[in-house]
Amino acid sequence: MKKYLFTAALLFTAMAGSAQETYENAKIVTEDLNGTARYVGMGGAMDALGADISTIGTNPAGIGLFRRSSANVSFGLVSQQDGQAFAEGKKTNMSFDQAGFVWAMKSGQSSYLNFAFNYHKSRNFDYILSAAGQLNNASQNKLTYIKQYEGLLFPANSSGVPDNDHPYASCNQLDYMYADNWNYSADDNTWYYEPATAYTLDRAHKGYIGEYDFNLSGNHRDRIYWGITVGIHDVNYKHYGEYREQLNNFDFNVADERKIDGTGFDIKAGVIFRPIEASPFRIGLSVHTPTWYDLTTTNYTIISDGALGPQPASSGESYDFKLYTPWRFGLSLGHTVGNYLALGASYEFSDYGSLDTRYNTGEYYDYWYGTYTTTSASDDVMNRHTEQTLKGVSTLKLGAEYRPIPELALRVGYNYVSPMYEKEGFKDGTLQTDGSYYSSATDYTNWESTNRFTCGLGYNVGPLTLDFAYQYSAQNGKFAPFMSYTNSEVPDLNNVANPVDVSNKRHQVLFTLGYKF
Repeated sequence: MKKYLFTAALLFTAMAGSAQETYENAKIVTEDLNGTARYVGMGGAMDALGADISTIGTNPAGIGLFRRSSANVSFGLVSQQDGQAFAEGKKTNMSFDQAGFVWAMKSGQSSYLNFAFNYHKSRNFDYILSAAGQLNNASQNKLTYIKQYEGLLFPANSSGVPDNDHPYASCNQLDYMYADNWNYSADDNTWYYEPATAYTLDRAHKGYIGEYDFNLSGNHRDRIYWGITVGIHDVNYKHYGEYREQLNNFDFNVADERKIDGTGFDIKAGVIFRPIEASPFRIGLSVHTPTWYDLTTTNYTIISDGALGPQPASSGESYDFKLYTPWRFGLSLGHTVGNYLALGASYEFSDYGSLDTRYNTGEYYDYWYGTYTTTSASDDVMNRHTEQTLKGVSTLKLGAEYRPIPELALRVGYNYVSPMYEKEGFKDGTLQTDGSYYSSATDYTNWESTNRFTCGLGYNVGPLTLDFAYQYSAQNGKFAPFMSYTNSEVPDLNNVANPVDVSNKRHQVLFTLGYKF
C-alpha cells in the first residue's frame, strides 16, 4: 500500500444536536401520482373538476362537488422496468394504494356540506438502484484521507490518535471507520489511502409514506366550493445497499442499512368557483402548509476488505430529528362539455430549496396539557447546503375523460415534474453538522425531470363503479459514488468520480372498486 505522511493538527469541534442530510431528506418530501384509478388515469388533473376522493389531498374543495356519498378502495402492481432483484428488493411489487369515503349531506336547495376520510400511499419507495463506473486513482477511503489532509478530519482524542472512544467531530460514519481501521497506522503515526480502479453499487429501497386525510368541505349554490383537509403522514422507509470498490490487489466492501420512521401532519385548503353562472368552466386554488415531521433514523454499516488485513469494522447510530417541508401552491382549471367530456389542467409549485432540517434541542413539560414537548432549531449549515442543492419544482398535470356512453369512461393524462436538484449539486461530506456525521453513505444522485403518461377506463353498473388505470413514469439521473476533490498544487490528491447515468422507469397498474349510496 502506498504511504502518504501527514502530521495532523489538533482541534475539537463540538457538534450540535441531530439533524439529517439533504439527499436523504429529499426522498421524504416528494410525492408520487397515486390515488383512485380515475384520478391516476386522468393524470391527477382533477383539482378544479373535483368529485373524486383523491382531490382531498390536492385541492380539498374538490370534495365539495360530491352530491352523493361514496366509498372507494384501490390496489394494484408497481414494476420497475430496468430493475434487477437485489436483497429484499423485487422488480415487481403489489401495492395497497387507497381507501376512503365521502359522506354528502344536503344543506340547502343547491348546497352541500360534506365530510370525508381517505388513506392513500403518497410515496412508494420500492426501487432498486444499480450503478457502476471506473475510478482513476480515486476511492472512498482516499476521500477520507483528503479530509484529514485538508484539516477537516480532527479526532477528539487529545493525542491525535483515532480510537473508539473519541469519534470524529467533522466527518461521517464512514470516515470514522476508515480512519480508525484503515487509513491511519498507530505504529508510525502515518495516514494512508488505497486508490481504486472501479466501483459498483446495488441498493434496494423499500417502504412507503401513508397519508391519512380528514376533510370538511361544501358548496354554496353550486357556484363556490370550499374545503379544508388535515393530513397525517406515516413514514416507513428503509434501504440496504452494498458498495464495492476494486482496489489494486483486492476489493473493498461497504454494506449499509438505514431506516427512517416517524409521523408528520399538514393542513390543506382550497376553493373552486365558477366565474360564469351559465358555464361549467371552473377555477381552483389551493395551498398546503409545510408537513411538520418528527422522524427517527437508524443505520448499521459494515466495511470490510478481501485481503488478509483489518477485521470488518461496523458502526450503528440512531437519532431523532425534525423536518419541515416547504409550502405548496396550486392553480387549476376544469371544464365539462355536456355529460360526455371533462377536461382538466393543474399547476403546482413548491420551493424545495427552503426545506427546513432541524435538530432537537431538548424537552419541556407543558403543565396545562400534561405532556412533554420537544423543542428544535434549524440546522443552518445543512439548510444552506439544501438551498444550494435543491430548487423550486413545478408540476404540470393535464387530463381528459370521454364517455361514449353514460356507463363507460375513457381517460388519458400527462404529468411533467421539473427537476428538484441543481445540476452541480453534490453530497458535501465536509459540513460540520450532524447531518453529515450521521450519514453512512457517500453516494448521491441528481435526478432530472419526471414524465408521467397515464390512461384508463371506467365502467358503472348501477351504484357500483369499476375503474382501471395504467401509469408509466420515467426519470433519469446522474449518479456519483462520492463527492469529487481536485487540488492543482498536489495533483496526486485529485479524487474525481465522474457521474454515470441511472434511471427510474416504472409501470403501475391500478384498480379501484367504488360504491355510491
